[in-house]
Amino acid sequence: MSNNSSIVTEFLLLAFADTRELQLLHFWLFLGIYLAALLGNGLIITAVACDHHLHTPMYFFLLNFSLLDLGCISTTLPKAMANSLWDTRDISYLGCATQVFFFLFLMSAQYFLLTIMAYDCYVAICKPLDYGTLLGSRACAHMAAAAWASGFLAAVLHTANTFSLPLCHGNAVDQFFCEIPQILKLSCSDTCLREVGLLVVSVCLGFGCFVFIVVSYVQIFRAVLRIPSEQGRHKAFSTCLPHLAMVSLFLSTATFASLKPHSISSPSLDLVVAMLYAVVPPAVNTLIYSMRNQELKNALRKLIQWVHLQMR
Repeated sequence: MSNNSSIVTEFLLLAFADTRELQLLHFWLFLGIYLAALLGNGLIITAVACDHHLHTPMYFFLLNFSLLDLGCISTTLPKAMANSLWDTRDISYLGCATQVFFFLFLMSAQYFLLTIMAYDCYVAICKPLDYGTLLGSRACAHMAAAAWASGFLAAVLHTANTFSLPLCHGNAVDQFFCEIPQILKLSCSDTCLREVGLLVVSVCLGFGCFVFIVVSYVQIFRAVLRIPSEQGRHKAFSTCLPHLAMVSLFLSTATFASLKPHSISSPSLDLVVAMLYAVVPPAVNTLIYSMRNQELKNALRKLIQWVHLQMR
């Protein structure tokens, strides 16, 4: 293969295993994770859409987050499962670009939505009397649309910029799906300045969202500690705990993936880290949100009972 990027028609993804038995084991493992994510997020989306008790800002944002979770895991796992099942590594140039775009789009939108959900928690705890005014249906729709649109814009800029770079170092991607850091490793070192500039802007924007989330939770904790009754404090804290857990999971895995030292970097470690931030959160977020949420549990129970009755 020459250094001319125009002749690159496909990329080679990282193989999970060399033996057929391990490849099939990976396929069944990924299929189980994928089905769990589909079932969990699908149940939440259906429950929120069908139960009028859940037609509130918090659950509206949760429905959007579940949609993003479904899209995110559907961007990476099906191709990985297909490659394991059919013992292949290839992905087309267009398929790789599409995967990068949708993964960035959905992950960015999730982060913006988590920031909005922090604001929802802040208003619910610190300004409960203004909740209906600040978070009316129109305002919620505009905020959700802004999260999706911001993610879309970020994905367009990064994807277009990354795939306009000439590739000088082959076409083997050291990851089980296409991601920008791995594509940049294949590009000419003196052509990455535009991408670095975009990454700096993205990091600044992401840090701004992080500061907003931290400040929101500082205000929330101060308000909770001022509640006189222990039961009231527990109820208020339980409202925000699932969101705080999702933020922690999202940020810890994404930060480690971005900032881990090159000295400890290896294909196997990169693979584990990618699994942690790309596959695990969509599969467990529904569990995190439903474990301590009685309203959601009741809605899911009614939905499951209804489905059971229809099948009898």
